[in-house]
Amino acid sequence: MKFNTKTIHGGQENTDPAYGSVMPPIYQTSTYRQDTPGGHKGFEYSRSGNPTRAALERSLASLENGNFGLAFGSGLAAIDAVLKLFGPGDEIISTNDLYGGSYRLFTGIFEKLGIKFRFVSMQNSAEIEQYINLNTKMIWVETPTNPMMNIIDIEAMAGISKKHGLLLAVDNTFATPYLQQPLDLGADIVMHSATKYLGGHSDVIMGSLVVKDQELAQKLYFIQNASGAVCGPQDSFLVLRGIKTLHLRMQRHCENGEAVARFLKAHPNVENVYWPGFQDHPNHEIAKRQMSGFGGMVSFTTAEGTMESAVKFVEKLKVFTLAESLGGVESLAGHPATMTHASIPKKEREKTGVVDSMIRLSVGIEDEEDLINDLQQALE
Repeated sequence: MKFNTKTIHGGQENTDPAYGSVMPPIYQTSTYRQDTPGGHKGFEYSRSGNPTRAALERSLASLENGNFGLAFGSGLAAIDAVLKLFGPGDEIISTNDLYGGSYRLFTGIFEKLGIKFRFVSMQNSAEIEQYINLNTKMIWVETPTNPMMNIIDIEAMAGISKKHGLLLAVDNTFATPYLQQPLDLGADIVMHSATKYLGGHSDVIMGSLVVKDQELAQKLYFIQNASGAVCGPQDSFLVLRGIKTLHLRMQRHCENGEAVARFLKAHPNVENVYWPGFQDHPNHEIAKRQMSGFGGMVSFTTAEGTMESAVKFVEKLKVFTLAESLGGVESLAGHPATMTHASIPKKEREKTGVVDSMIRLSVGIEDEEDLINDLQQALE
């Protein structure tokens, strides 16, 4: 089954044997009748499993060419479940340019529980092995990274992980399975903030994991059930609905993203533009190899180079909305230093290039001309 067909039908066979509903019903229930103790029809309590959530989890697994999908109450809840695979003394190597919420969870919660994190640049995969020791258990990759749009070679990282017996987890939120499928490149775990492109309409908070290995899946299912950070049936329905147009939306996100990136690069009031589709973008050739397109996320810095210039710009936007998050049908603009990455200390933030004059754009599916005209008037 091709990807565009998977978004509609993947994992959705016989989702409603009772009445033949085309869309999986919303099973708004907390518990299920049993004919005898332990004698149920596959579901006993909705924290452990719900038919609507199960339909979504099958869809997620299908999109990522995995065998097992898990849906959580948020992207951070999904990451939290992965980190609970480890214990005191274990070490995790993470890209140093990552979402501020991930950094906050790593350092603010799990470092205090005895897990050590090494935040390193992963632009050159050959340099990663120097950070691996007997305590290292996992490599955490985000590609493209947020908000620098750096590209990390998943296949190379998978080779290193397997050589040393480590897990490789990839945050695939920016690329989505439409553009990039990390499991096929050797990753063990794929994570999504399904709030973003998978849901696609800025109306739900959710996270997901997809894996191929059954033993790993069982460990994660245990954590999901024991910790209880699951999503509800209504949210599951909304993301499942969003997935059905993922391929169509991503086509337009990519088209508009390229148009915006090229416009910004030619504008005199813009200093740097970060978009992996440019030939001079670091690891552009890797992006071409492991992605089928370059996505709708674009970051840039103002020529003036100050926080004041960035704030003035985002306040003047009319079509783009100044807001947290990304991946919805509407275009959003954010100021990472004070919004998505404010939890990262300024010194650490600026080491990776996240300066005060940086603006991150989530380019939506509106008309290209309207988006460029809005950027033009705000830059002037």
